[in-house]
Amino acid sequence: MKQQFLMTACALAVSLAVGDLAHAQDATLDKITVTGKRANRVSKGATGLPMDVKDTPQTISTIDQEDMANFGLTGSNEALALATGINVEQYETNRATFNARGFEIQLTQVDGLGMTNSWGTVVGREDTFLFERIELIRGANGLLTGVGNSSGTINYIRKRPKNEDGGEVGVSFGSDGLKRATLDYNKVLTQDGAWAGRLVVAREDKDSYLRDLKDQRTSVYGVVDGQIGTNGVLTVGVTAVDAKQDSPMWGSLTLLRSDGTQADFPRGSSTSQDWTYWNTRSYNAFAEYTHQLGRNWEAKVTYNYRHGNDATRIFYAYVPETSVLNPDDTGLIGLPYRSLGSSDNHVLDANLSGKFTLFGREHTLLVGATQSREKTAVDTYAALTHTKDPLPAFPYGGDVYTQPDWGPRQPSTRGEQTLTRLYAASRLSVTDGLHAVIGINAVKLERSGASIYGNAATNTAYPDTKESSPYFGLTYDFTPDLLGYVSYSDIFQNQDQTDIQGKYLAPMKGVNTEVGVKAEWLDKALLTTFALFSAKQQNLATYAGEISGTDTPLDGQSWYAGQDVKSKGFEVEATGRIGKDTKLTLGYTRLILTGPDGHDTYEWVPRDTFNFRVATRVPVLPALTVGVGGRWQSEVSKIGSAKQGAYVKVNAFASYELSKAATLRANVNNLFDKKYVGGLAYGAIYGAPRTYSVSLDYQL
Repeated sequence: MKQQFLMTACALAVSLAVGDLAHAQDATLDKITVTGKRANRVSKGATGLPMDVKDTPQTISTIDQEDMANFGLTGSNEALALATGINVEQYETNRATFNARGFEIQLTQVDGLGMTNSWGTVVGREDTFLFERIELIRGANGLLTGVGNSSGTINYIRKRPKNEDGGEVGVSFGSDGLKRATLDYNKVLTQDGAWAGRLVVAREDKDSYLRDLKDQRTSVYGVVDGQIGTNGVLTVGVTAVDAKQDSPMWGSLTLLRSDGTQADFPRGSSTSQDWTYWNTRSYNAFAEYTHQLGRNWEAKVTYNYRHGNDATRIFYAYVPETSVLNPDDTGLIGLPYRSLGSSDNHVLDANLSGKFTLFGREHTLLVGATQSREKTAVDTYAALTHTKDPLPAFPYGGDVYTQPDWGPRQPSTRGEQTLTRLYAASRLSVTDGLHAVIGINAVKLERSGASIYGNAATNTAYPDTKESSPYFGLTYDFTPDLLGYVSYSDIFQNQDQTDIQGKYLAPMKGVNTEVGVKAEWLDKALLTTFALFSAKQQNLATYAGEISGTDTPLDGQSWYAGQDVKSKGFEVEATGRIGKDTKLTLGYTRLILTGPDGHDTYEWVPRDTFNFRVATRVPVLPALTVGVGGRWQSEVSKIGSAKQGAYVKVNAFASYELSKAATLRANVNNLFDKKYVGGLAYGAIYGAPRTYSVSLDYQL
């Protein structure tokens, strides 16, 4: 009944919009200018509709380029770690998982487009210099993606061409041999300003506090946009990323001993060997065409293609059966692995959006369709020698396990999935102060092959998944600066985990409800949000153990059981400016997570987190800006793994304007040199100690 109501409402809105559009087409169209489009792009938040963050009935946080530059947040994982309500679990040197509201975030988007990533695990990290900002939308995200869960969405917003020539170059040097160079340059290509292009380049080379680890990353992004005819705007861009990592950690540290004690190793301890590497390359091309249909209507078609390659020669150190060290820190054995992997992702989206009039009031409508296709393939090389050899007591050096002889390249796993979805959303003005946001998302997911993580089921024939997810929200303006809201949404997510029989688990259903208050202060310079939320994930894949038995081909495979997990809590955030010289973001999240038995679960997710970023210009020395940022979290643990008490990590910076064009900045990360263990979701790894860097930026 609820879905029928939403679909009927959306259909009514479409029919009214068509009439409104026809009327608009009869009118004389103003010539659009790319200048206006460039100057007025806005976030479409949690619904796909162009609404101010204050008017969106969900919590949205933003990390902008100014904060990322000030705090030296060159990698996306480091930037996300300072965001409200987001936990970054960096459980290996090249892989991390993010969670919000207790659950893994399984969707990262670029400019609002993307497909869910398996298990929520992200390989590598994005260079933040490529983006204007990173948006963090918490709660179920059906209107944005079609499939997902109740955690949230990370959306990277690319830099776009601007209206004037110019840009900046920068260099950085710092701890662990850090060397970094950046270029961001914009050029207006035609005399009338209708076409412009932008080139963004970032190159970073550094060692690490971890033994033998070395990272090199080059990111290049070029984009051109301009006017096509009288009413069209075309944007075309390409991004290429080449990331190389020597001596990476595959898997993490084993810290628990058989006598119940927890080992305290040096922070630089690594399980890796010096013959290992993990190299990734990706190419991302997109084209976006927007056509003005009337004064208030536009149609947009976007195509995005991403190709990725992974080449690994890595080493896994683990304790079989008991998963704990001996009291003398022995017991680890080694497992070498070599692979080549590739992925291809195509996303095509077409939508129509605009405003229409009904009952004397103006409303907003979005209707569209998306198809996403993804193929993955992994080939492996079998280790012919030195497989599962014992290791000396930990920590050991990078030369204790000889590289094995490798067999020929062999196909391992193949996977393919196609997601087709239809969506509609509308913001209805019920009264001057009361607005309703309604939407519906219908999806069809077709899958074949295997998980890219090589689960037991390698050639599974999946039944097609056909589901519809509603979205409903209400906002009420108590005053021009104070808004209350309530929202409901649900979403489905297919799962790559298999049960004890080797069969894939049925899709998980996520349900999210939220009620909150948003207020603007100081002439709209500061926005505060208070939200109460409840999230439920039904049939969520939960690790249940390893299959054992030499008489089964599934021997040694992990298996999972579907469980219902509930999350509830509240979030508070204040973000914006206090006066013209002070910028701040303060956020606090409180969580309660319970399993099917009503008791606490997912102990590795902190129940309390507090994040802060404050930057201010010094009044007596206006050329100087100083700031502190950081994060406090409550204690975390995992049964059979490590424990970490509550801790705070603080970063600081100071920047000085040498001239109108040149700025010198000094950064200190982990100011108080706190030693802590992170990544408990899938293991344990020590965080970085205190590090320093110095940067010089010059405006061109």
